[in-house]
Amino acid sequence: WLKQHHTAAFMAATLSSELADTDKVQLFHQDSVANGIAFLAPDINHSGYRFRPVDRKTIRYGLGAIKGTGESAIGAIVKARETDGPFADLCDFCRRVDKRIVNRRVIEALVRAGAFDALDDHRARLLASVGVAMEAAEQAQRDAFQGGLFDLPGGGPAAPHYVEVPRWSERERLLNEKQALGFFLSGHPYHEVRDELASFVRKSLAQLEPGKEGCILAGIVASVRTQMTRRGKMAIVMLDDGTAQLEVSVFNELFEAERAKIREDEVLVVEGKVQRDDFSGGLRITADRLLTLAEARGRFAKALKLSLNGEVKQSGGGNAAAEKLRAMLAPFRDGPCPVRVRYRNAVAECELPLGDTWRVRLDDQLLAGLRDWLSKGNVEVLYT
Repeated sequence: WLKQHHTAAFMAATLSSELADTDKVQLFHQDSVANGIAFLAPDINHSGYRFRPVDRKTIRYGLGAIKGTGESAIGAIVKARETDGPFADLCDFCRRVDKRIVNRRVIEALVRAGAFDALDDHRARLLASVGVAMEAAEQAQRDAFQGGLFDLPGGGPAAPHYVEVPRWSERERLLNEKQALGFFLSGHPYHEVRDELASFVRKSLAQLEPGKEGCILAGIVASVRTQMTRRGKMAIVMLDDGTAQLEVSVFNELFEAERAKIREDEVLVVEGKVQRDDFSGGLRITADRLLTLAEARGRFAKALKLSLNGEVKQSGGGNAAAEKLRAMLAPFRDGPCPVRVRYRNAVAECELPLGDTWRVRLDDQLLAGLRDWLSKGNVEVLYT
């Protein structure tokens, strides 16, 4: 009755009862989402130690569910916030909290979890700056009457001094988030490749149904465990595509041959069979073949299409662009995928297929480098 009529309050209390168990927090989070509950991200200016219902359909994430924090540290943060108001930035936070309790490990966990995002969503820069911010806060306290690192020459408070580093990619951001929370909260790494793989991965894990024919499925490897059977060692791989988590059985011969492809938090493409499990009432998936993302691209992609418009950044002109393209493709020439180059400038336009000797392996490193150089829209993996 409570769960049905007071869902947010009931689930917030349930989540708060298991703060130290990230597996149970993830399970209850999934249950909450399935019951129409939305989650507000952890926030140093709004979250408390426990999960808190905001309204009937919304829960604010509790800081106590972040790994490496603890009740005393979160209590010190809340006390500082209630005493002197919301925190303005990372440096202000470091200046005001009791660093004997809120130590560097706690602050780094808060950054990874996204608890500072409302103030600054550049998590990589904040994480790199934690040490500097803590040192500046300590120096400012020592030099309170003389002007310290937080003071401008004019005497007012200085802007925070951050260590400038590149932003994390979506994948890096989510993996750091998982390190702090135990699971992906603000997104899912499979979403980056979902649209690309949709040409041959026809159904999400939540849409799978038993069938006599084999099918292709994919997801992020959430966990792997092994067990001994009469046929030898087998692996149970938990795949997660953001819609569901399903176990895939990988039997001995395939597991021994392909075990290097099963890596936690990496995309795994599976060709196999989906059957009804009469014992559990769920699905039983048996793998016949395993493919990494690069292998799946190589098997199903028709071509890699690159568009150069004569104004490629750092190209230095057409010849320089051609040389740069040659240098970028060369380390990946051992693959099956043909390359097509579309070139356009102010007076002409053409599309040229590169020779078979320039077929490439569609590795993430190659695609990331090309997209950084040409921009994402000018690098297309064609499947049809």
